[in-house]
Parts: sequence; C-alpha cells; structure tokens
Amino acid sequence: MTSTDIFDISGRTVLVTGGARGIGRMIAEGLLRAGVTVLLSTRKADAAQEAQQELAQYGDVRAIAADISTEDGCRELAEQVRGHTDHLDGLVNNAGATWGATFDDFPPSAWDKVLGVNVKTPFRLAQLLRPLLEAGDTADPARIINIGSIDGLAVPNYENYSYSASKAAVHHLTRHMASTLAPSILVNSIAPGPFPTKMMTWAIEEHGDEMRRANPLGRLGSPEDITGLVTFLLSPASSFITGTTIPLDGGLTTTMSVGMYDQSDQPS
Repeated sequence: MTSTDIFDISGRTVLVTGGARGIGRMIAEGLLRAGVTVLLSTRKADAAQEAQQELAQYGDVRAIAADISTEDGCRELAEQVRGHTDHLDGLVNNAGATWGATFDDFPPSAWDKVLGVNVKTPFRLAQLLRPLLEAGDTADPARIINIGSIDGLAVPNYENYSYSASKAAVHHLTRHMASTLAPSILVNSIAPGPFPTKMMTWAIEEHGDEMRRANPLGRLGSPEDITGLVTFLLSPASSFITGTTIPLDGGLTTTMSVGMYDQSDQPS
C-alpha cells in the first residue's frame, strides 16, 4: 500500500447522524468529495430532502428522516440503512442536543433529553448496526466515530451542565465500546472546539473575537479540519488506533494554563 492509498476512503459506505447541518453536514460533504457513499440522518423529512438535493452534486448520498432521540426512531433508521446497503464501513455518531440554563434553573428534563440523544442513542445505534459494521472488509475493520466535545474535556464557560456531562460520558463510552468491539470494529471519538455552526451562532456573534484570541492558532475550526480528521480515522492509516479521544480545537485544551496564585495571595 502506498503512502497515498493509506488515506484513501473512496468506495466506502458511511452513515452520518445529524448530517443535514452543522459539523455533520461538513462531514457528509467532505466524505462525498472523497468518494464515499454517504447515508445521513436528520430528524425532519423536509431537512432530509433538502440535504439530499444539495449534497447530491458531490456524490452518492441518501438522506433518511428519523427521530433517533426515540427507540422507534433508532430502529427505523437501522431498518432503512439495511434496506440501502448490506454493510457499513463507518458510523459517525454526530447527532446531538444541548441545553443552557443557570444552575438553579436547570430543569430535570434537560438531563433526560440531552443524555438520551448524546449518550444513549450512539450506543443504541452501535448495537443495532453492529451486524452491518461487521459485514464488510475483515482486513480493514469498520469504524465508529463518536463526536464528543472539548466541553467534555474541560469545564466550559457556559452553563450547559447536561451537555458537558454527556460529552464526557461519550468519551468514556468510546473507550468502553472500543474494548468490547475490537478487533472487528475500531471506536474513536473527536472532541471539537468552536466551529461556525448553528449551535454556536450566538456564542460566535457575542464572543467570536475573544474565542479567536484565546485559541493558540487564532481561529475557529473549518470544514477541512473536521473532514481531515474523520478521513484519517476512517482510513487504513488509523488501523492501529482505537479507544481514543482526539481534541480538534487548535490546541485550546491541550495548551490550557490553569494559572498560578501570586505569592502575595498565599496564606502565611
């Protein structure tokens, strides 16, 4: 295998959940441009139709409407995927939910919704789709890529308690699933930092300049950044990696300084 072939993912079939917008949309388009057959899910039928029409110019895409926050929706998605392909080379668990409220006002329903979509659903889809993931090329195992967040690596600046907890859970779930599913399926996660998505619109509008200044690389994430890392994790180049979480944040979390007390502030 040449150095070029080792990153080649053309001809593969990959399911991207939440693929109609945001980071999921970036991933779907990037994979299509790389020659991948992309199945994507989104909650609403009109969003699925619109995404399929817009992405079809880049390659072979099938958009599926399914509310995967529910058990019925997960089963419906799995059934539709089975009707379209006899195997999957990859599952990108990108669909997610968030919630913001002050500590005193944070509602119980925010825990049920966010942990259900962000933690339970990726696990459930992996269960339901495992036969398809194990039906492909045994020489190069299928991949599961869970989309976490830097909010699950460090305490965020926002009061999104259930979201940050859910993403920390995703990172640990990745390790646990990797241990169970090896060697037939490799499981890794990506922890993105700030990207220009609908979920981040308000934060970027209010604090965009501050975010850029705080980042060692001085910018937000781009579609090429997420596509590049997903391509690597789906390719033969990552065949000796499983159970890891990779920050995709321009060094924001890995170079973070916790600060030091000034000596004059120390108790005597």
